[in-house]
Amino acid sequence: MTRVYLVVLLLCLRLMCPLVTGIFMDKLASKKLCADDDCVYTISLARAEEDYNAPDCRFINIKKGQLIYVYAKLVKEKDSGEFWAGSVYGEQYEDHMGTVGYFPSSLVSEQHVYQEANKTLPTTVRNLQKP
Repeated sequence: MTRVYLVVLLLCLRLMCPLVTGIFMDKLASKKLCADDDCVYTISLARAEEDYNAPDCRFINIKKGQLIYVYAKLVKEKDSGEFWAGSVYGEQYEDHMGTVGYFPSSLVSEQHVYQEANKTLPTTVRNLQKP
């Protein structure tokens, strides 16, 4: 009898926790500005003016004073915030170097512009590898 209750309990738990646990997230923007057609060339180097804790996997954590390579600038739409895509830079952040994600442009100041972001491209989904 106890075994039956255990099976029923497990089935109930399984129904409450489906296999698919992914979350579909809205796009932050439909267009972005890049220096090239693949958004792989660095646009600028920015310095974080404040700490920022990433709310989900599309974003990167940044710390005040940290340098960030900027690869794309999302084109602001309606009520959305303005976000840039980049990766952290510096030996003290080597665990996070190479991780590309979004961050609010209002929290950084550009230190050096390498090339103009003059290519307007549509944003695409890339399986969370690179924004």
